[in-house]
Amino acid sequence: MRPLPVPDVGTPPLSSSARLLWWQAGRQRGVLGASVAVGMIAMLAEAAAPLLLGRAIDEGLAQGFGTDLLVWCGLMALAAAVIVGSGVFAHTWDVENWMRASFAFSQLVGYKATRAGQAVTRKLPTGEVVTAVANDALRVGDMYSVAGRFAGAVLAYVAGAAVVLTEHLPLGLVIVVGIPVVAGVLGLLVKPLTSRQNAHREATGRLTALGADTVSGLRILRGIGGEDVFSGRYARQSQEVRRQGVRVAGLQSVLDGLQVLLPGLLAAAVLWLGARAVVHGEITGGQLVTFYGYAAFLSWPVMIATQMTHTTIRAVVSARKILDVLRVDEATPQPARPVDAPPAGAELVDEASGLVLRPGRVVGLVSADPDAAARVAVRLGRLDDAVEADTPVRLGGVLLADLDKEALRHRVVVAEATPHLFSGVLGEELDSRGRATEAELMAAVLTADARDVLDSVPGGLAGELPEKGRSLSGGQRQRVALARALLTEPEILVLVEPTSAVDAHTEARIAERVAEARRGRTTLVVTASPLVLDHLDEVLLLDDGRVTTAGTHAELLARTGDDGARYRAVVGRSMAEDGPPATDVSTDDMEGAVR
Repeated sequence: MRPLPVPDVGTPPLSSSARLLWWQAGRQRGVLGASVAVGMIAMLAEAAAPLLLGRAIDEGLAQGFGTDLLVWCGLMALAAAVIVGSGVFAHTWDVENWMRASFAFSQLVGYKATRAGQAVTRKLPTGEVVTAVANDALRVGDMYSVAGRFAGAVLAYVAGAAVVLTEHLPLGLVIVVGIPVVAGVLGLLVKPLTSRQNAHREATGRLTALGADTVSGLRILRGIGGEDVFSGRYARQSQEVRRQGVRVAGLQSVLDGLQVLLPGLLAAAVLWLGARAVVHGEITGGQLVTFYGYAAFLSWPVMIATQMTHTTIRAVVSARKILDVLRVDEATPQPARPVDAPPAGAELVDEASGLVLRPGRVVGLVSADPDAAARVAVRLGRLDDAVEADTPVRLGGVLLADLDKEALRHRVVVAEATPHLFSGVLGEELDSRGRATEAELMAAVLTADARDVLDSVPGGLAGELPEKGRSLSGGQRQRVALARALLTEPEILVLVEPTSAVDAHTEARIAERVAEARRGRTTLVVTASPLVLDHLDEVLLLDDGRVTTAGTHAELLARTGDDGARYRAVVGRSMAEDGPPATDVSTDDMEGAVR
């Protein structure tokens, strides 16, 4: 079995769920073809068993123990060996088919979620995306795992039907016609079962979305006393999922019961009619055993066909949900024909605001409206084309939307104000590009003044960081995110409020170290903190969406006129809001204070 997941999952068609499923079948056609071939061999060997047994019985009754009987017994043993041997390979390839398809669709959804950015959450609830990976991808994989057995079942049914019709036409017709009738009756339950499965799938998706939203906002809910309301909503939706699941299970149990009952009744009818044919001398005793064997055996291909129908329906439903995710337009699509990138050291220009980042300068951006300054900074990274369509940004005169996105992400890094951390080894989470040495990791940690984080995480850099870094305080999470951004070593680094959650003493140390570490490399820091601004090469004042003045922090403080007054008002307000030095407290402590 080749390593999974595969490096390249390809570009799937998005026109329909049927085309998507067929496309994936082509992607794994090698292992799928092997599964079908072995499945056919195994089922043909099983289909031969009733005929060989009937022949052995007739030979034994006619000739007694002898060479002919031993030949038939030897053929039965050979068929058994083929069944066992092919069954081993069939199971192996069935599992591989399931894994390949499930991993492929999980990867497709994961890649789309990472590339589409906030466009996914604008169109779909988070729970739908999670369910597409955790549930729908697995259900689609089930269809491919049954495909080999289904192909063998079809071939075995045709072979068995040919045998019984040749041996005794009336009795053969009872078997050949009766089994499709049984399958048709079972098929009547498929449509209502599909409807109930769709309702259950929708209810499960809503429950997952509600659970994800509740967990992510649990701290806020506790602070405002809304836990009971949201837990009640979750409980009610959970009961709805249970109710829909019971409806599915009820009809499924009926279908499962009929899958045993109806073929059993058919086998009983065949046995009664065959016994009468033996009494009248129309067939031999061995042929009666053969007919009974085929009446029992041919119900197995029917059950496999029913299972295939069931799994295919579930796969189509799940494929539609996966398509909902895959059809989301990416927030920043890769251009069809990327233009040549400008050389290193090119200016980054935001035309809407007039912001120009000249190479090698560490610059601050100050605004009375922090959100406006943050929007300018985010535009510089080309994170959402729809929002930024009227505010073009150029690197060396070339629109960011025309550049290769992967190359742009390496040249321009934007670290937003809200730190997002992931679970895993701390050192690996810091080194997002997988190229830093331990010395470089420690240097970034020191620059971000995050050495205390190493004491908070058992094992230091080799220790495990829990989900969202919840074991760390808000200030620690922010400093870890800052160290991670510094370690990317981009040509242009944009930091949005990198010290808003730390105390004044820590902020002063970070400001000095970051300015020194990025000296000579293009850097923009969005902040109104004078402790940070005082260490920068240049400060730009953003007023009403436009850069109106520039200078060092000291120059702008001393500047006369409206620009100087506006700058002093913003920076002075920041100093007043800072007040006495704050303590780097954890969110848990703040939560307790609210309570």
